[in-house]
Amino acid sequence: MKNKDYLKISDKKFSSRLIVGTGKYKNFTECADAVKQSGAEIVTVAVRRVNISDKNKPLLMDYLNPKKITYLPNTAGCFNSTDALRTLRLAREIGGWKLVKLEILGDKRTLLPDMIETLKSTEILSKEGFEVMVYCNDDPLMAKRLEEVGAVAIMPLAAPIGSGLGIQNKINIQIIKQEIKIPLLIDAGIGQPSDATIAMELGCDGVLVNTAIAKSKKPIEMALAMKFAVIAGRKSYLAGRMKKNFFGSASSPKKGII
Repeated sequence: MKNKDYLKISDKKFSSRLIVGTGKYKNFTECADAVKQSGAEIVTVAVRRVNISDKNKPLLMDYLNPKKITYLPNTAGCFNSTDALRTLRLAREIGGWKLVKLEILGDKRTLLPDMIETLKSTEILSKEGFEVMVYCNDDPLMAKRLEEVGAVAIMPLAAPIGSGLGIQNKINIQIIKQEIKIPLLIDAGIGQPSDATIAMELGCDGVLVNTAIAKSKKPIEMALAMKFAVIAGRKSYLAGRMKKNFFGSASSPKKGII
C-alpha cells in the first residue's frame, strides 16, 4: 500500500479512515452511491435489519460487493449479551466474517451502551476468535478494560446515536487516545462534516458516520463532504496546530520596517 498513513485494525490496513453505515437510506442504490462517494472501504451492516441472506428480496451484496469492500457486521438492535452473541455467530456462519462491531444498548430511549453486557460479550467473542470493534461510552477506564479483554478497536460515542450533536466530551476522547494502544474511532453523534474534522484533529483514528449522511437532504453530496472532512482533520492532526496565545502576534517580521 503506497499510502503509509493507513488505518490498521487487527491485521487489516485501510487507506480511508471513514466508515459508513448502510442503514436509513431510501434504498440500496442510494446507499451504494453514497458509499462510493465517501471513499469508505468499510461499511457497517446491521445483521438483524439489513438483508444479506434472503435471496427472494433485494440483497445488499448486489449493490456493495463484499469482495471489494469490507463488511462490518454489527449487533444494532441488541439489548443483551445473548442476542448480540447469537447475531454475530450467525454473521460468521453466513459470510465467514470475523471482524465485527459489537453494540449492546442499555436503553431504548437514549440508545446508550450497556457497558456491563458489552465488556462481558467482548471477552467471550475474542476468545471465540472474533476481532471485535466495540461501541462504548467515553469512559477511559472502560476503554482500557475493553482493550485488555481483547477488543481490536474502541468506538466511543461522541453523542447519542442519531442525535447529530457532535462531540460532547473532547477531554475524555483525548484521554482514551492516550491510554489505549488500539485504534480509537468515533462511532455515534457526528452531525456534519466539521464534527468529523474535529474528531480527527483530536487524534481519533477514524469515524463512523451513518445518519448524518443518510438523513441529509443530499446524501451523495454529504458523503463526499465527509470524505474530505476526515482527510482534512487527519492532515491537520499530523501537521500539528499552532500554540494558542491570549495576545496578538504580528504575522510579519519586525525587522526591516520602513
